[in-house]
Amino acid sequence: MYKRIILPLLFRFDAETIHHTVTTLLKLALSIPGVSAICRKLYVLEDKRLNRIVFGLTFPNPIGMAAGFDKNADLVSELSDLGFGFVEIGTVTPRPQSGNPRPRLFRLKVDGGLINRMGFNNKGVGPAAERLRHFARNKGNRQVIVGGNIGKNKDTPNENALADYLTSFRELFDAVDYFVVNVSSPNTPGLRDLQEREPLTKLLTALQQENRQHSSPKPILLKIAPDLTNGQLDDIIAIVTETGIAGVIATNTTISRAGLKTNSTDVEQIGAGGVSGRPLCERSTEVIRYLHQQSGAAFPIIGVGGIFSVEDAKEKLNAGASLVQLYTSFIYEGPALAKRINRGLLY
Repeated sequence: MYKRIILPLLFRFDAETIHHTVTTLLKLALSIPGVSAICRKLYVLEDKRLNRIVFGLTFPNPIGMAAGFDKNADLVSELSDLGFGFVEIGTVTPRPQSGNPRPRLFRLKVDGGLINRMGFNNKGVGPAAERLRHFARNKGNRQVIVGGNIGKNKDTPNENALADYLTSFRELFDAVDYFVVNVSSPNTPGLRDLQEREPLTKLLTALQQENRQHSSPKPILLKIAPDLTNGQLDDIIAIVTETGIAGVIATNTTISRAGLKTNSTDVEQIGAGGVSGRPLCERSTEVIRYLHQQSGAAFPIIGVGGIFSVEDAKEKLNAGASLVQLYTSFIYEGPALAKRINRGLLY
């Protein structure tokens, strides 16, 4: 029903507009007494065999919502009710920012993908942290892990980026279970330069020093681009080892347009942005496998990119991922996707 009736209707509207409309309606519907319980019966699969202990945290299941879907920590409760074992909010920045001009989110229907150049549009880390604290106080029986994906403001020069990351880290520390350092979005000018070995080592080392000031440090992960060379991936392995961070998320969106089925003229008209969804699936798996094998399985990896089915999830897990995340496929496949994949992992 979703793919035959609902999805064609949703696709009649601008991608970003319908995202906000649907999430607003979802939040409204689940605020009605009794609806959340019904939703959980429909979409949540509770089975201890799905539990995963990764970087010291117990995940109720290995399927998470990737960063970008819930930028402002508005939907953690609702996504938990749709079967996700963990939700990564953000990317958040210290100060609110509007992001890049619209339109900035585009569908590649033939490819099962999206192109986005959102540009870290968010309401700032402070409001997100407060919403997460409110959720923690009122989450009831929901067992869901929350990650905080942090970035820098667009107008912050790279030489001052550390201050932005530290601000968000400090603000979110008591509100999230783990952190993700995002230096791999293609939509903030110059951000990917921070993936180079020297600046990245300095950034992660400083965050780890801050982290160790606490009696119970939080896992810090690094989200990397799929467009890195093997030599750059070798540097990532060395940096993770040197700084002692908890792991890697592979991967962010790609700037590559190779292999797209969508008409090239249409793709050119869309312009800049990162590609997600099915076109990213093979490359993200390659990156996961390379990191896992070359590091000797030295650290956990969260796999993300083009997971539309249980087979896709198993491919990522078999390549070396400990957990996986969805985003684009959730839009194309509908609200039952997390449960469908979890059920497939059991049987």
